[in-house]
Amino acid sequence: MVAQSNLAVGSHVWVEDPEAAWIDGEVVEVNSEDIEINCTSGRTIVAKASNVYPKDPEFPPCGVDDMTRLAYLHEPGLLQNLRCRYDISEIYTYTGNILIAVNPFRRLPHLYDNHMMEQYKGAAIGELSPHPFAIADAAYRLMINEGISQSILVSGESGAGKTESTKMLMRYLAYMGGKAAVDGRRSVEQQVLEGSCTSDKFCLFTFFILRLAVQPCSRSICRFGKFVEIQFNERGKISGAAIRTYLLERSRVCQVSDPERNYHCFYMLCAAPPEVNGLLHVY
Repeated sequence: MVAQSNLAVGSHVWVEDPEAAWIDGEVVEVNSEDIEINCTSGRTIVAKASNVYPKDPEFPPCGVDDMTRLAYLHEPGLLQNLRCRYDISEIYTYTGNILIAVNPFRRLPHLYDNHMMEQYKGAAIGELSPHPFAIADAAYRLMINEGISQSILVSGESGAGKTESTKMLMRYLAYMGGKAAVDGRRSVEQQVLEGSCTSDKFCLFTFFILRLAVQPCSRSICRFGKFVEIQFNERGKISGAAIRTYLLERSRVCQVSDPERNYHCFYMLCAAPPEVNGLLHVY
């Protein structure tokens, strides 16, 4: 909530909008808890102070690659930054050591080739543009230097790109800890990406993909998680990998809470469809 004392005539602000989520404008009148705002869309609206947030008038047109550098760390400010970067095809943004990825809904092969992986090899987070390779390299270096298992958490709504992001992380780790294919056999990278597993564990590198709860705006069929474990030997080379899938909320298999939506066939089974000639018809 923005305190009324911080809002004055002429202030640049963000205000909630039922259609656009957030719209920006300039304060033209402050009256108790009500704020009158001239929006850049041409509309004039009156909003409660609790629904108004300050806007940085010096915000760079292309945004910033680390959102800890923003003047205001509130929802409209973060979304504005992500949108500005997305508009210039920058789909990755840092918030400290957290990497935020926005699904581009198109292939960007130039971001993930061997040349790009070589650039991020040994580079500190923040030294180069935000990228999953930077996160993977930082964790790999910590594992090698300190001899302690590391973890990376990948989370997001359905369709956000969790699987693709995890593939990129695994690809970089396979690049760092793998070796080329020999005698026509699959390379370590191929085996890891396909979920193969060998023995000789030494150090563990773990991932956990968390699919968020089914939301009214989401079409996720179920809440579940994947635990991907990549094993390295004392030389930092991959010696094995394993993938486990977990159903995190079993209650979601047999019921759905309002206003959530779900398309799990188990709901149809539990709804007791009509019996015809002694058989249950499931559509």
